[in-house]
Amino acid sequence: MLKRGWYGYLWAALFLSLSLPSLSAVDKEPKKADAKELLEKAIALAKIGKIEQALQAASKAIEADPKNVEAYLLRGSIYSRTMNYEKAIADLNHVLSVDPELAEVYDRRGDWHLQSGAFKAAIADFDAFLKRRPERTPHHWRRGIAYYYTGEYVQGQKQFEGYQKVDSSDVENAVWRYLCMARGSGVKKARADLLKIGNDPRVPMKQIYELFRGESKASEVLEAARAGDPPAEKLQRNLFYAHLYLGLYYETEGDEDLARKHITTAAEEYKIGDYMWYVAKVHAQLFRKGRKAVK
Repeated sequence: MLKRGWYGYLWAALFLSLSLPSLSAVDKEPKKADAKELLEKAIALAKIGKIEQALQAASKAIEADPKNVEAYLLRGSIYSRTMNYEKAIADLNHVLSVDPELAEVYDRRGDWHLQSGAFKAAIADFDAFLKRRPERTPHHWRRGIAYYYTGEYVQGQKQFEGYQKVDSSDVENAVWRYLCMARGSGVKKARADLLKIGNDPRVPMKQIYELFRGESKASEVLEAARAGDPPAEKLQRNLFYAHLYLGLYYETEGDEDLARKHITTAAEEYKIGDYMWYVAKVHAQLFRKGRKAVK
């Protein structure tokens, strides 16, 4: 959601600190001195999509050096790519048992809790992160999303209002605040108090904003997403965001069928690498479990 590039921190440091090796076979009998080489192999394998081999290399690095925190961090990250959040979170639990003051590990674990649908656990981890990095509090829109799904709409609204001070040109931030208000105070008040947004150049954010403001139609959002015959990758992204926010819009309008249709379409037909795809996936799962639209 919002602007990209939100994942720096420890994870970028971990990946950049290890040079890329040649892709030779993983040693069958690793020794402690081989852990760094095995980590390098795991990174290289993951980068080219050989996930199972990457997991094997990372696991062997742990066998070679059981106290190597980087190995657990890396393996957890690879597990998360397969959406095996139970194992991914278990690896971060181990890291935090070694050093409970690694703030960014709480943040990443919070993401994986959110992506698995464990929203309260996500908030607890985000809070643990922000306790150690309080200056990041206004930036933490992901905590706002977690609040929305736990039904803590006032807290979610405040979180998105805080982010407005970080970036006043983000349509998604305005929309998520609207969603919290629609659930907590009603659609009429949410629309009347929709945050004022500057220029968000992403397609089709202008039309999405106008839709929530009551000045556009769903068809115009989809038309904007397809306009200009964009290349396949850009079209995929445009249509993902169009369907995601159409689904969220219809949910606040009380049209459960259209909400379910668009959210499911976003999650199943337009998978992209952005964080918000995981939100769409979880939301689609909630519909399957009986989530209701705003009445």
